[in-house]
This record gives sequence, C-alpha cells and structure tokens, in this order.
Amino acid sequence: MSANSKISAITQRIVERSKPTRGLYLERITAAAQKGVHRSVLGCANLAHGFAVCSPSEKAALAGDVVPNLGIITAYNDMLSAHQPFETYPALIREAAREAGGVAQVAGGVPAMCDGVTQGQPGMELSLFSRDLIAMAAGVGLSHNMFDAVVYLGVCDKIVPGLAMAALTFGHLPAIFVPAGPMTSGLPNDEKSRVRQLYAEGKVGREELLEAESKSYHGPGTCTFYGTANSNQMLMEIMGFHMPGASFINPGTPLRDALTKEAAKRALAITAQGNEFTPAGEMIDERSIVNGVVGLHATGGSTNHTLHLLAIAKAAGIQLTWEDISDLSDVVPLLARVYPNGLADVNHFHAAGGMGFLIKELLKEGMLHDDVRTVFGQGLEAYTIEPRLGEDGNVIREKAPDVSHDPKVLATIDKPFQANGGLKMLTGNLGKAVIKISAVKPERHVIEAPAIVFNDQAELQQAFKDGKLERDFVAVVRFQGPKANGMPELHKLTPPLGVLQDRGFKVALVTDGRMSGASGKVPAAIHMTPEAVSGGAIAKVRDGDMIRLDAVNGTVEVLVDAAEFDARPAATADLSANEYGMGRELFAPFRAMVGAADQGASVVFN
Repeated sequence: MSANSKISAITQRIVERSKPTRGLYLERITAAAQKGVHRSVLGCANLAHGFAVCSPSEKAALAGDVVPNLGIITAYNDMLSAHQPFETYPALIREAAREAGGVAQVAGGVPAMCDGVTQGQPGMELSLFSRDLIAMAAGVGLSHNMFDAVVYLGVCDKIVPGLAMAALTFGHLPAIFVPAGPMTSGLPNDEKSRVRQLYAEGKVGREELLEAESKSYHGPGTCTFYGTANSNQMLMEIMGFHMPGASFINPGTPLRDALTKEAAKRALAITAQGNEFTPAGEMIDERSIVNGVVGLHATGGSTNHTLHLLAIAKAAGIQLTWEDISDLSDVVPLLARVYPNGLADVNHFHAAGGMGFLIKELLKEGMLHDDVRTVFGQGLEAYTIEPRLGEDGNVIREKAPDVSHDPKVLATIDKPFQANGGLKMLTGNLGKAVIKISAVKPERHVIEAPAIVFNDQAELQQAFKDGKLERDFVAVVRFQGPKANGMPELHKLTPPLGVLQDRGFKVALVTDGRMSGASGKVPAAIHMTPEAVSGGAIAKVRDGDMIRLDAVNGTVEVLVDAAEFDARPAATADLSANEYGMGRELFAPFRAMVGAADQGASVVFN
C-alpha cells in the first residue's frame, strides 16, 4: 500500500529539498562500498593486530576475506539498567556468527550516560553533546575497516541517536540495532509522579521519595515510561533498523536472546558477500525518516527527537525540518496512551498489541510508507507481527492482532485518541519552539499570562519553595540552550509547575532548554531558538510581559509593543560556572561549535 497523498506530499518536499546533499551522500557511500573492506589488502602487521586474539580458524578466514566479519559497537556498562543486559550480548553474537559461518568482533565501546541520574546536576550539561560524541566514538571503532556489517547495542536517550548517526556515516555497511528491552513493570508511573509532587510540596520526605523511585526503577532494562529511551526503540523498529518485533521484549528472557542471535545472523546475511546487500545509507531514505516521524506522533513520543531526527537525517544527507515534523503532526492521529500520555507503561503497550498492531493500523490509512527497505527485507508490512519463541528456540512471527487487547492503551486508526499527533512547532516574535501536546489537557493548550523570568532552573525551584509563584504565570527559563550550557533537560521543573497547575493556576513554560520525554502535563514551549546566549528574543523578555502560548494555532508570542520590544537590549548572564566541573571544561569546543536547536543542535552535522 502506498502512503496517502498528504504523507506523500510532505515526503516529496523533503526529497526535493535534500537532492543536493542526498545525492552527494549516496555517491560517497557507493564509492566506499565499491572499495570494500581492507582486510585482504592490509599490511601483514596491520592485519595481525586486527585479529591477534581470534582463533586459528577465524584468522584463516579473515586473512583471505573468505567469510564476513561482524563488528559490534556496544554501549554496555553495568551501572545503568538499560545497558547492563548488553554484558552478555557479545558472546551471544559471536556464537551466532560462528553458526552462520562468520566472525564477530567488538569493534569498540561508546559512552552511555543516564539522564535520570544527572537530572538537575552539572553532568546533565554533557548529555546532549554525548550524542555527537557517541557517533564519533563509534566512528573510531569502525575506522579500522575490518568489518562487513555492524550491530549496534544501545538503548537510551542520546545513545541510539548517536549510534544511528554513526551507522549512516558508515552507510556503506549494513547495520542492525539490537535492543535490550524494558524492565518489568514496577510502581506505576503515575504513583511515582504523585510522590514526586508530594515531595516538592514538602509533604513527604526523602526516604519516602527514594522508596517510590526505587520501586519504579527496580531492575535491568529501560525505564517503563514512554520517554526518549522507549521512543528510540519505536523509531528503530518503524524505520527498519530492528528485526521485526524486537523493541519491547524484556531482558533476560529466552526470546530476547533468540532475537539477539537472529539479528547477528541477519546482519551477516545482508553483507556485500551475499545476495541481499543492504547498506544502511541506501536503506534509510526520506521515506524511512518520515515513517519515524509518523511513529513519533502516533505514539506521543519524546520531544528530544525533534533534535535527534534532524541530526540522524542529516547524517544521511536528508534535510528534515521542524516544519515537516509539525505538518506531519497535523495529519497523524495519536494511537497510543503510554505514560505520561496515559496511565499504562510500555509493557502494557506491548501486551495490547505493541509495534505490530501500531504499524498495521497506520498502514491501513496510508500513514506510513510500506515501500521501504528494512534489515528484514522489502516492505514495512513484514513488521505487522508479534514475535514468539519456537519449540526449536528460534524466533517465529505471528500476525499482529486485528483488535487491540486494551483499547485504553492502543487505539485503532478509525477511533484514535486524538486526531493529530503529539508534537507541534510554535512560531512568533519570540522565535521558534516545539511543544508536546499529547499529555496536555485541551483546556491548557492556550495559556496567556505574565512572564516571570529565570536565568536557570534553580532560581525557579527556589521561588517555588519561597511561595512566590502562587499565581498565573509563564515561566521563562533562559540561557539553557546548546551554546549556553549544552541544553540540559529541565525535568526537575515538572513537579513544582505541576503542583501549581493542580492548585488551579494557569501555568506554562517557555525555555531555550529541553524537557524530558517524561514531561507532559504542563504546556511547555521548549527548544526556543534563537537561544538567549545568541541574542534571541527570549533574552529580551522581562518580568510582567504578557506571553501567549497557543498550541492550537501554533504560536508563542510576547504581547508588548513591537518597536519597544525590538529596541530592548538583550539580557546577558554569567555562565562561567557552567564551564567547568564534572567534565564540562572538556566540552568547551562543543559549546562553541554547536548548531541551533532547529538544525538538530549538532556539533558534526550543523
């Protein structure tokens, strides 16, 4: 089935816009593919270094390019729940490679930080930059040119986007992403959020808060809410980088291991040495990128992907814009209710029918391009399945259900939760921003109130504690953009703003920083660009200025005399404290070179 006319029209304009850069990109990866891997032409000393620890049979195979060699890029560490399961994956992948007649080697590791650990801390100012650093680190591992295909082991917020940027930079190689899956359900996310708000109000202490958090984040796997990490998994599947049905199988299960081994074997099957050569850079095209955006809207996914998808697309020579994302939001219905867009967690989403049901419903109305290449073959229809473990221990796939197992969690295309998607672009005299509306109640889609200006999130939190925010207001939190301090997530603002909103006040946020994929119920115009440190209009806002945030009409404006506002000097801030400590001094070149938010906030693709 072809995509409908509206989806096709937006896709075509991306194609036209991208022709110069996409054409050059394809020329480059075609040339790289024609050169092939260099094992057979490496000097003897070079090759000896490359396979020194391999078995004699593996050395013989690699010496003559007889069998394909599978590179493993891993984000394993054992501090973070989402990445701890990857400890055992290299052994599984090597075993699968041997069974398939190939070889597998860990090509390199990449850093994996957790935004949940660093929220509100200095380390959060490294988070967004870690995405580009991960792409670079993966590039170092692959620069040895020893590999015919790559499997990427990563899950969370900046890791998967960074790995995707690397996979497309090395787009002449086939690439498969291998997830670890979500942790089993713990304390419900809405209960965790309730305790957080009680703590913000001083009604419970740290002991009660830590108990609730520990019951929520309790074991191996991703957090179960629908933030950036689980949005990543949805994206990799709907864009064709995952094996069908791989996204949301829990860690430590036989099916999870079977999917991992299957992915390794499939990666070896789609190298240039076989009959199904599938280089990642050719596989991922404008249609694949649009499918990713559609999936993001249909599931109410993370705002972070308004940055990441732009950077991923640029890595493949594709020019995606916020306008494209916003226009797709207008035509793609919301089909999933997963916290913070609902009470369910991602395990409930999977049990309701998961990715197979979601893709099946979107295909019915031409909301997706079916005519795409994937790591599994041709066409997205092959992803309308549920994976099962066969009696022989291998993966088998059954058709996705025709009816949602839980209509409160996963809706049909003819009865969506809302007619449009979860993310919109806002424009106005303050610049451009994005807003996530899927978790914001309709009566809060338009907020008009006086501004209270803060130059960091700590100022707002202190004002809340001092009882100075008991009124209608729009919080303007500025000097939080990528050039200022790395654009940290400001998720710590959610509890106090949520408390004030629950007390009946009209509350909204305008910021050049980011909010977490876990944020939702407070209307927030985020990623404001130009940012304050670059002299953006947000730097001219003063306390008491009336601000109107209108998610219905897609505007965010300061309601003051235009001439007077333009004549105002832009405020400045002392950012020296953001330049050192917790490694921030190492990232000074990143702050100096980073592009704007509406260009993906990238160091390497700006």
